[in-house]
Amino acid sequence: MAVRLPLFATATRGTEPFLAKELESFGCKRIRQDRGGVRFMAALDEILRVCLHSRIAMRVLYPLGEFEAVGAEGLYDAASKVEWEEWISLKTTFAVEATLKDSEHTHTGFVALKIKDAIVDRLRKKFGSRPDVDSHDPTVRVVAHLQKTHLSLSLDLCGEPLFKRGYRIKTTVAPLKETLAAAMLMACNYSGEEPLADPMCGSGTLVIEGAWMAMKRAPGLKRRFACEDWPKFSTTAKPLLDDLRREAVSAQRTLPFQLIARDYNEDALAAVKRNVVAAGLSTAVKIEEADVLRSEPPTGGAGLLISNPPYGERIGEGGQKGMKSFFHSLGKELWKWEGWKIALLAGNPAFESAFGHRPKARLGLWNGPIACELLQYR
Repeated sequence: MAVRLPLFATATRGTEPFLAKELESFGCKRIRQDRGGVRFMAALDEILRVCLHSRIAMRVLYPLGEFEAVGAEGLYDAASKVEWEEWISLKTTFAVEATLKDSEHTHTGFVALKIKDAIVDRLRKKFGSRPDVDSHDPTVRVVAHLQKTHLSLSLDLCGEPLFKRGYRIKTTVAPLKETLAAAMLMACNYSGEEPLADPMCGSGTLVIEGAWMAMKRAPGLKRRFACEDWPKFSTTAKPLLDDLRREAVSAQRTLPFQLIARDYNEDALAAVKRNVVAAGLSTAVKIEEADVLRSEPPTGGAGLLISNPPYGERIGEGGQKGMKSFFHSLGKELWKWEGWKIALLAGNPAFESAFGHRPKARLGLWNGPIACELLQYR
């Protein structure tokens, strides 16, 4: 029987239920939602499947230990107890990232430095020399979280965060995270069997994520994962990943319809064009210059209209009164999309009443620091 390891996958606040559902589909066990992520048990092949296929996870962390750490000396002593020699060799590089919550320390760099010192000193005693630190592209990324005096230390199996799919070449103001866009689509039960359109597409994240879901494209297919180079994982991880990548390629399909990305802003249109090409979707996505308040619905079959309307800072002058007027006009125009399901991420408290229609479902999500609601309409 394959050995299952305890792991923690981080997620954007509000998307944890969708991540838990994903993990279950990958064969993971003992899945438990937590704030900001999901804890689970998985064998190596399941771990690699999560890295390759998860659309919701931001990071996949392998916990090394939890400690009480008081003061700078406490940080050093706690980190010294971890058997780093099992994970870091003289041929690998490493870096430490720290986050703090209600801690006596005020600078993440200081906490990371003390942990780094402990790692270096332990490995020097073990090997007679020390590995190099690489803050930009390390082989092993150590993640430290200090809440009050409780220190947790983990390794990041993926390296770069999983929301970095590789297609975002150009962005617009307040871009939507790829993982949040995927969660929005999952919340709408988008299966990829129906048309999809975003009439306020910005840099195109929702349409690109929808297209990849529809064509069954693994979001991590073209990227390398940090654990492929770990001394403890590399021998078995590489052949497993090769098999999983071949399996993912064979599972892809050609779309029978085009997804529609619309915007009227020049910067947004330039961004979505570059990003769609980078995502390999030149023929799958139709890009149109159109003002959502002055354009007709697309011809052909109805499907899912999904979008992230402006919250206030991108609409120009007019303040809250101008925003309400825009939301009211938007409600009238989108109701012309007869037969389409509508899903909108509302980040302005005035949106729902000004939009003028009662949603059939709502879901609380966080777009960065902004509390939002995904409102779904028939």
